[in-house]
Amino acid sequence: MKKIVLNALLVSAVAFTACKNDKSNETQPEDAQEVAMASEEQGATFSVDSSATVIEWEGEKPTGSHMGTIKVSEGNFTVNDSAVLSGNFTIDMNSIEVTDLEGDQKANLEAHLKGTVDEKQDDFFNVKKFPTAKFEVTGTSKSEDGKTLLEGNLTIREETKNISFPVSISQEGDMLTLTSEEFTIDRTKWNVNYGSKSVFEGLKDNFVYDDIQLKIDLKAKKS
Repeated sequence: MKKIVLNALLVSAVAFTACKNDKSNETQPEDAQEVAMASEEQGATFSVDSSATVIEWEGEKPTGSHMGTIKVSEGNFTVNDSAVLSGNFTIDMNSIEVTDLEGDQKANLEAHLKGTVDEKQDDFFNVKKFPTAKFEVTGTSKSEDGKTLLEGNLTIREETKNISFPVSISQEGDMLTLTSEEFTIDRTKWNVNYGSKSVFEGLKDNFVYDDIQLKIDLKAKKS
């Protein structure tokens, strides 16, 4: 019986570790690229509907995970037959929200992520100094399995890296929908270093994993 229980625990531990180290759709940040430009003659212009657009996020630590949302304040895209020619959107870092907690726990973690707990400490996103982040389209490509990859410069804390991630793009009437698959970024590539075991020594189990999982659901209306 003890052997069976031990084996079950080992299997569970392996499965848990595999989940934590899941690298599916992990971005490979590169140096910033030239931003794509397109004229009105090349395609239709769509303005981002900030009230209907949301970015979902999830972060993990050894004891569990937290998830939430963040809003997009503005943006626009030039599109030709559901193909994105150019575009950008601005992320309101002050809108970071935790959705899996309530009350004081929710408020405390949100303040921690925004870096407003202690102004002397450069905590996570430090929204007072860096109130916005931005994504600017540099192009599109196809993955080996035929998925559309949206490529662009992501700027966080004034650090810009070029990334790509799988998206689905559709147009119905005057509305454009751009939805990404879940993808991950290594936050330390944008100097979001708080609690990172790869940056700081001696954290033991008091660390936060570097990868942040994101999913974008963007709506835009024809201008």
